[in-house]
Amino acid sequence: MGQDGTAKRGFASMDQARQREIAQKGGASVPASERSFSRNHELAAAAGRKGGQESGGNFRHNPQRAAEAGRKGGQN
Repeated sequence: MGQDGTAKRGFASMDQARQREIAQKGGASVPASERSFSRNHELAAAAGRKGGQESGGNFRHNPQRAAEAGRKGGQN
């Protein structure tokens, strides 16, 4: 790590010109024909619902699960 406690790698450590170069590409690496969510809103909505179900929802309804996740996060 650097003297300021930060790592000298990753996007944030690049010079601004390189960051702009990467950022300008945006989603250009994926052809428009393969960007299904931008063309099919029903598919996007279904994926969002599925993701919410798979994640087990939020912690509001299960404080014990939230506490366990907090402890686990502190360990990693």
